[in-house]
Amino acid sequence: MSTDMPIQDDPYVVRSDHQGVATLTLNRPQQFNSLSQAMIAALQAQIDAIAPDPAVRVLVIAGAGKAFCAGHDLKEMRANHDKAFMQDLFRRCGRMMMALTQMPQPVIARVHGIATAAGCQLVSMCDLAVAADSARFATSGINVGLFCATPGVGLSRNLGRKQALEMLLTGDFIDARAALQQGLVNRVVAGDALDAEVDRLAGSIIAKSSVAIGMGKQMFYKQLEMGLEGAYQYASEVMACNMMSEDAGEGIDAFIGKRKAEWRGR
Repeated sequence: MSTDMPIQDDPYVVRSDHQGVATLTLNRPQQFNSLSQAMIAALQAQIDAIAPDPAVRVLVIAGAGKAFCAGHDLKEMRANHDKAFMQDLFRRCGRMMMALTQMPQPVIARVHGIATAAGCQLVSMCDLAVAADSARFATSGINVGLFCATPGVGLSRNLGRKQALEMLLTGDFIDARAALQQGLVNRVVAGDALDAEVDRLAGSIIAKSSVAIGMGKQMFYKQLEMGLEGAYQYASEVMACNMMSEDAGEGIDAFIGKRKAEWRGR
């Protein structure tokens, strides 16, 4: 299968950078920012470019128009009703989702409007999420005869088992407050305060050592897949390595000396 993607005048993903924060805005508002092959490829390319860039401390994922993301492009999927196409599509999407957790920078979902199916998956695979109080979430594939299997991977790692299965089996929407209570998002604010709240959260992260943040994020996800004893062994090694960093020494000296730390990123 060809890996060439269509090109349009407006990019599928718009990137903007400001004071250590890179924002990727899904830019198919008329299609509710659905995850077509081209959209997934554009996101993957941007993530691959940002991950090794030390100037970027936080990544924000946002959506243009009325929705955050309505999931996969069902029209594209019906037009390419072939198992090989489907396998390739879901493999590419899974790789992109995993890249969000594998990159050293924390990723914040800025959610407004709806986040459905793979769009809800995208929220679940971001490290953190801030939602407008009008946001709504669903794994709605079941309504068209399609169990949201891949969204279920992220959802089941955010919500309790019964809450995740209820969403997956019914396709019903939950509102932002329920998403907060069930662990899908971190914060809920009024729509006009969404950007300010994302900035506050990003700023709190940027004020910390990039070495500690990067090591800590990697450790967090890796230990989740381990048994308890193995997790403690791994975490102990990470802490020992972290203590050897210049930033840890500077941070402790600053604390003892009652002064602000000057992070060096090493």
